[in-house]
Amino acid sequence: QVQLVESGGGLVQAGGSLRLSCAASGRTFSSYAMAWFRQAPGKEREFVAAISWSGGSTYYADSVKGRFTISRDNAKNTVYLRMNILNPEDTADYYCAADLNPDYYRNPYDYAYWGQGTQVTVSS
Repeated sequence: QVQLVESGGGLVQAGGSLRLSCAASGRTFSSYAMAWFRQAPGKEREFVAAISWSGGSTYYADSVKGRFTISRDNAKNTVYLRMNILNPEDTADYYCAADLNPDYYRNPYDYAYWGQGTQVTVSS
């Protein structure tokens, strides 16, 4: 069982930056692949970024590649999402997800554990 708590969301102007954090409970955090998804009002949840259990592999949606960076600190049981050059299209609720062995990193149905989300609003 893993519990996830996101933080770091807020209101930022276009072109600005935010860093989201996801703190996980449990002693086996380092065994889990982690991911960030987002959901804008009226839209489906979409993949943002994922990272393997070791941190050795990372994956990004085309829409955020080059602007967002996912990382993890297994000693702190935390995964991060650094978001740069934000634009209004990035406005959404951002969710952290975890799974021991997702079949496909970009598929939200492959993740067993989810946080409650943190809201990001980018003003133009």
